[in-house]
Amino acid sequence: MSSATGPGAAASGPRLPDFPWDSLAPHKATANAHPDGIVDLSVGTPVDPVPAKLQEALSAVAEVPGYPATHGTPALREAAVESLRRRYGITGLEPDAVLPTIGSKELVAWLPTLLGVRPGDVVAIPDLAYPTYEVGAKIAGAEVVRLAPGELPPAGTRLLWLNSPSNPTGRVLTADELGRMVRAAQDMGAAVASDECYLALGWDAEPVSVLHPSVGAARDGLLAVHSLSKSSNLAGYRAGFVTGDPALVARLLELRKHAGMIVPRPVQEAVTAALRDDEHVAAQRELYAARRAVLRPALESAGFTIEHSQAGLYLWSTRGEDAWATVEWLAQRGILAAPGTFYGPDGARHVRIAMTATDERIATAAKRLGS
Repeated sequence: MSSATGPGAAASGPRLPDFPWDSLAPHKATANAHPDGIVDLSVGTPVDPVPAKLQEALSAVAEVPGYPATHGTPALREAAVESLRRRYGITGLEPDAVLPTIGSKELVAWLPTLLGVRPGDVVAIPDLAYPTYEVGAKIAGAEVVRLAPGELPPAGTRLLWLNSPSNPTGRVLTADELGRMVRAAQDMGAAVASDECYLALGWDAEPVSVLHPSVGAARDGLLAVHSLSKSSNLAGYRAGFVTGDPALVARLLELRKHAGMIVPRPVQEAVTAALRDDEHVAAQRELYAARRAVLRPALESAGFTIEHSQAGLYLWSTRGEDAWATVEWLAQRGILAAPGTFYGPDGARHVRIAMTATDERIATAAKRLGS
């Protein structure tokens, strides 16, 4: 394909991959044609209602007319620090080192640019990874290097992404594994961002935050990214935050002030309520555990092998064939899954099957798998 020329060519922006889920359209049509309707297990979007107390918090400040603070309210930041200590044993954080984000995806996409990553720099990501890690690197013009499990980042790395529990595989890194990766990146002056969106959803292993004392890593250049989409069903609210190295968070805050990257005030109130309450998180976890207990054995009985999947919202599954062949096999049964190729070349023989469907749809999928 020839390069673009003429007026506007310089403003065309970075060349990005096609949006992966667009390629699922024909398989979605096949699944939709099933007499009893589709069971869409291709995305990780919540299906359960936003907890009532979070809805109430959202509306409680609906009359406030002014611009919200980019740094978030003091109450939000304090609630985040206390939540991380209470839920995950993270100590030593100060509220000023918490910065709310408009969900976590926008932070993932723009973090390389905000950190000053430039063409010629390396952004290192897991071999199987959330696609936006690669997209964010390409927006900044950087080179992407995919790391096999345990592989250390190469020379020239400016940003290392960690993700435990992993999307898509559900793989959980130990504190020792996390510490080894962090120290290797810090030794070369690279920043480290740990995507911890699934930290509350450990099943066969107990996930640990990169900020936990057991990791044994200094916090210089270290960030932990959190989302309330999964644990609190706030995907529609776009609610997340980043914390870690106080100096790095302060730099991100200054940049985001200039760019207008601000979480709306009612959403900040809902986030504060969500971080103060653990009961709704535990209740949501039980829902996913019950759905997992139905779906996993049904897949295994249908000839699938489930790999990793110790935590998170997905079952990393294979029938020992090309991923797209498995997608079509499932679509013929009215079930839509995501091919592993969405997450990297090493996913060519796997599919990611989400547990984000209602109890009735999960039971329907299990029944179809057994027929």
